[in-house]
This record gives sequence, structure tokens and C-alpha cells, in this order.
Amino acid sequence: MDHNKKAHLATISALSAVCIASGTWASEQITSLDPIVVYSFNNDQFAEDADRNMSIYVSRDSIEVAETGNLRDVFAEHASVTVGGAMPIAQKIFVNGVDALNLNMTIEGAMQNNRAFHHVTANAIDPALLRAVRVDAGIAAADSGPNALGGSVAFQVIDALDLLREGETLGGKVGLSFDNNSETFTQSLTVFGVAEGFDLLAFAKNAKGQNYETGDDETITGTGANLQTGLIKAGYTSASGHRIEATGLVLKDKEKRQKRANFGGLGGAQQALRTYDTLRKTFSMRYEHMEPSDLFDPEIVLGFSENQIDAAKIEGDPKTANSEGTSNTFNGKLANTFHVREDLRFTTGMDFYRKRSRYDDESSHLEERSSNIGAFGQLRWDATSALQVSVGGRFDHQNFEGTNDFSKKVSGFSGNSSVAYEVIEGLKLKGGVATVFGGIPLEDNYTFNPGWDYSNLKSTRSNNVTAGFEFERSGFSFSGEVFQTNIQRARSIVPGSVELTNMDIVTKGFNLAAGYGWGNGRAKLTYSNTEVEVEGNAASSYAAQDFAAPLGQVIAFTASHRLDEYNLTVGGNIQGAFEYKTGSGESDRLLKGYAAVGLFAEYEPEQIDGLKLRLEANNLFDADYADRGTYGGDFSDVQTLKEPGRSFKIAGSYRF
Repeated sequence: MDHNKKAHLATISALSAVCIASGTWASEQITSLDPIVVYSFNNDQFAEDADRNMSIYVSRDSIEVAETGNLRDVFAEHASVTVGGAMPIAQKIFVNGVDALNLNMTIEGAMQNNRAFHHVTANAIDPALLRAVRVDAGIAAADSGPNALGGSVAFQVIDALDLLREGETLGGKVGLSFDNNSETFTQSLTVFGVAEGFDLLAFAKNAKGQNYETGDDETITGTGANLQTGLIKAGYTSASGHRIEATGLVLKDKEKRQKRANFGGLGGAQQALRTYDTLRKTFSMRYEHMEPSDLFDPEIVLGFSENQIDAAKIEGDPKTANSEGTSNTFNGKLANTFHVREDLRFTTGMDFYRKRSRYDDESSHLEERSSNIGAFGQLRWDATSALQVSVGGRFDHQNFEGTNDFSKKVSGFSGNSSVAYEVIEGLKLKGGVATVFGGIPLEDNYTFNPGWDYSNLKSTRSNNVTAGFEFERSGFSFSGEVFQTNIQRARSIVPGSVELTNMDIVTKGFNLAAGYGWGNGRAKLTYSNTEVEVEGNAASSYAAQDFAAPLGQVIAFTASHRLDEYNLTVGGNIQGAFEYKTGSGESDRLLKGYAAVGLFAEYEPEQIDGLKLRLEANNLFDADYADRGTYGGDFSDVQTLKEPGRSFKIAGSYRF
């Protein structure tokens, strides 16, 4: 492995005719519709592995577009990955409708999903830190980790080797941006270098701003930015190829927010503000070998992640208190890939985690814990030049501890199988099935109750199936897939009681994509149609909360074109959704359709090497909307957290 370089349809048609060169791909000349993976993950050395054929890869080119944005911008071209919430503290990821809490999510191998409060996100990362992202929708390989009920998401962050040019030993980058809607001013500094096998990168970023205005010219209080990010990543590579990396990542957001941070208001009005003090930490150590042999291709990971959410009391509101929710995970993985033959690889190993979640206020000190140890194996076989097969399984043993000294041990097997077959040149059929043991998940610690009755609580399991096709020829690309995830015995509570119980959740639907790439540009349209059921009935956003979201029909259109003679890239994007009725008796409001259009231009002056200037017009037509993945849009008494209205952003970076 080379470690150093590894809305609506009418609106879409109109924008395409006017600006065929628009899109969120803005960084470099793009000549292929294939995802560009700058860095491969350790077990992705063979891009045609059957279990990776259904995966979504986000390239470095796409990530660079999102550097001054947020997590939604990272997945801007993938309608099947929805990021709800208009600001980082509230943004939640849904993959094929499944909440990321039910995915195995890692940053540099450190497990995330540290639940602390359902009104804020459990997964936060600054896009400026990313170098690669992989989403395994529905079917996750056994070596992706435990509890991957709806798949997995893996993030990797930048290091010095990513950024240094050939012959350089030291470098840096400064960045500035300003958004006129929220008056958010962002500054960042990155320095990096190498010496005698060692490499080091340090990154710091600060973003501060005011409340933003929606497309209806309404100022949403409690939305001002106050985010600080820090990263240190160090590595050492020996002359014989042994590499060890250490990563430390911290994100801090302390600001006055709505009482419920992911709401725009309740009962038709904005809410009183309270201070949310959030601190998120991720630390990891990783060992791998850059020149593996047939029998020695190891991966060793130790990780620790923690979310701390402190919510202040609102004076005069007896339902609030000065409270603190802390949740963390310590995990490890030891694996090796045996290259049995050139066409046959077997990855096996073990992993573990220890999770702890605690809630504290003036009168309560409550805690849940769980620990898990698992063993896994995944066989990847290139049966013929046209046929790839992947089969794997794992066994997990979990010990769960409740808030009232309750303890229960559960165990279970997981299995997966994927196949990809190239019928004719350019046309590939692919599919997979998986059954996944999920154990007993920890609950949101802001809802902990010392009187909970755990006696009827059972371990969770999911059954997943996906099947589809992809076709590529002469620059054109078409793909489609159907999917279903059935999460059985998901943790729940009997309404009006302290008895914990289980329920079944199903997400199902299909995804479509079409694209075209030409010499200096590309365009891509994706469409996702997702339905959610709880206990066999159509689900509201409340009924499916923390498990899934009723998304309906979501679209994403991106395009870009590079004008070499001017060192200029221009493009734009559309993020949209069609009108949708959940079908649930609980929902009393239609989810409105919307289309938000963005344009950009990025210029790299020839006279100043390393300088990059970017101008964005976001939500150009001032659409008044909440993203489909934002909670509560189907309830009339919830004022959903709407997205910012029209805004212009200017950004600049200088690489020295």
C-alpha cells in the first residue's frame, strides 16, 4: 500500500442548462467518475473486494470542498447519506435512513457513538481534518468492528505525509473564511514536517459568529458559532516499513443554545437559551506495516473517545438543572491479513471495547456500562476476473451493567456475505446479506432512571440485505440499489412506566445515481427513497428517534468544471427533498419539499504559488427549509431547526 499518495427535478434541469459546470467538486481536475481514494484503509488494499463494492468513498477532492463547511458538505453528493441539523452541535448522520448510533463509527480506529444527550450529536468531526471517509451501508465486513447494525462509517484524518510535497521536509497552511449570513469568521493554522522517519502535524481552528437568518428572514437564536478544534498527529516509519501513528483530536463548542439544541423552537416559538458546554475528545494509536508480506500484514489499534455535554439550568424552569453527561469508549483491535494466494485473502483477529456513560446533576449520579470482546474472520476471494466474493463472521460476548446494579451477559454470532459479478465490460451486479449481533446498547444518559426494570431487555440483532448494479462506460455512470435493514429487539421503554422493552425497526428503499465525466469536469445526480417502520407501522420522527428517520425522497446534484487557462474551477450543487407524508398517525404535518442551490468559484493565482481563493453563494434562492434529516418536521408543535438562508462566503488559504 502506498501510504504517501494512496428542487426538484425541474430546478435541477434549469440549473444544469444554465451552469453545467457547477458542483461541489472544486479542488482539482477530475477525469473519472470513479471515487478517488487518496488514502486507502488498511483492509482496502484491493478496491474490487466484494464487501467494498457497496461502500461509499469520499475522496480528498470532495473533502477539500467541505474544509470551511460542516459535516453535511462532506456527503453533499450522496443522497443516501443524510446529515440533519443546521449546525455542528446538532448534526446527525443517517445512512439509508439508519441513525449513525446504530453504525460502527470510528475515527482513526477509535470507536465513537458516545451517547450523551439526544438533543445534540453523538458524532462530531471537523471536515478540515479529514483525508478519507468510507461508508459501508447496511453490509459491514466482520473486521469493521462490533455492533454494526446498519453498517459502518470510518473516518481518517490528515497527517504530514498527506500535505508535504516531494522534496519538502517542512510546510504549513493558513486559512481564513467569512460567512455574511451568520457573520462567522474562521481562522485555521496547520504546520507539518518530517525528519529521520518521524512525521508530525499540528492543526488549530477557531470559528466564531452570530445567529443566522433563515430563508424567511427569521433570526434563529442560539445558532452562533463558537467552535474550537485541535489536532496533533505524529508518526514514525522505520526503514523496514513498520509504522506507528498517534492521534489526538479535540473539539470544543461552548455557546448559548435553544433549550433543546436541535430544535428551532417548540409550540411555534423559539425557546429560552441555556449554555451548552460540549467537549469531544478522540485519541488513538495505530500500528501497521507499509511493506507487508504474504503472512504478515498487521493492524493494531488502541482508541479512546469521549463526549462531555454540560447543559446549564434555565432560571425559572424547574425541568432543567445544571447537568453533566459524560460518555466514553476505550477500544482495541488486533488483526492480520493472510495473503493465501494472489486472489485469496483472509483477515482475522480480535477486538474489544469498554463503554461507560454517566449522568450527574445536583441530585442524581447515574451510570450504565458495557464491555465486549469479539473474534472475527473475513475471507475475500477474487474467484475469477469477473467474480469477487467476500464471506465473514464474528462472535461477540458482552457484559452489560444498568443504573441499579443490574447486570446481564449476552453473546451472539454475526455473519455477512457479499458478491460482485461483472456481467459484461462496464456492467456489474452486486449484493450482500448480513445478520449482526448488537448486544444491549447504552441509553441516552440524560434519560437515565434509577428505577428502570431491565428484566425483559433482550440483545439487539439486525438483518440486512442489499442488491444493485453499476454501469460505467465512455464517461457515463449509472447505478442503483435496493436495501432493507431490520433492527430487531431494539431497546425501548413501555410508555408511562419504568419497564424496558424491545421493538422492531425497519428501514427500506432504493438509491439511484447517474453521472458524466468529461476532460476537466464532472456532474452527478443521486436520489434516495427511504421509508421507516416501527413495530410494523409507518413511523414518525419521534417513534423512530435514535434508530432511524423518515426521510422520504432526497436528491443531491453536484457538478464542476476546471478552466485550466484561468486556474479557475466553477460549479454548484443542489440539495433537495420532495414533499413527504410519513403515514404515521402521530405525525400531524406534511414534510415540505425543498431545493437549495449553491454556486462557487475557486481561483489559484499563478503569480502566488500556494494561494487559493474561493467564493461561495449558498442557498442562492433563499429557500426557507429544514433539512430532511432534522428532527421534528412532521410535528406542528415543533419548530424545526431551519437551515441558514442565502449566504455568501469568501475563503482563502495559503500553503507555504
